[in-house]
Amino acid sequence: MRCVFCEILEGSAPAHIVYEDEHSVAFLDINPISDGHTLLVPRVHAQWLEELPEGEWVELTQALKRLVPAVTKAVGARDSRIMINNGPKAGQIIPHLHIHIIPRRGLARRGVAGAVSRFKPRSRDYFEEVAQRIRGAVEELF
Repeated sequence: MRCVFCEILEGSAPAHIVYEDEHSVAFLDINPISDGHTLLVPRVHAQWLEELPEGEWVELTQALKRLVPAVTKAVGARDSRIMINNGPKAGQIIPHLHIHIIPRRGLARRGVAGAVSRFKPRSRDYFEEVAQRIRGAVEELF
């Protein structure tokens, strides 16, 4: 099945890529919940977690362990929400397994510092600056 994440992986759709290895790619969410909201996707197309081959899951979680401290450091956060919506009834919009890394600087309550509006348009400069900070943190830490 072809989806927009597969197109990003092929290079035929744009994305602000912050990390990649032979098994996965991470890029900024185009509608971030907070600054630095990043999506980590396996290169293998699978909609549900249970469809992903076990070896690919292991590689994906290793990338996640490397990426989380880089993302949070890049945006000045200590904590993060790590989230998978496993299927459309769970809120998965793109039918390709992906892990959300959502940095948190404030309490996880509505209206508390650390969140940004998903409906506020972001400029290309915003995404490029945040992506560069995350790429720099990946290089510095690993």
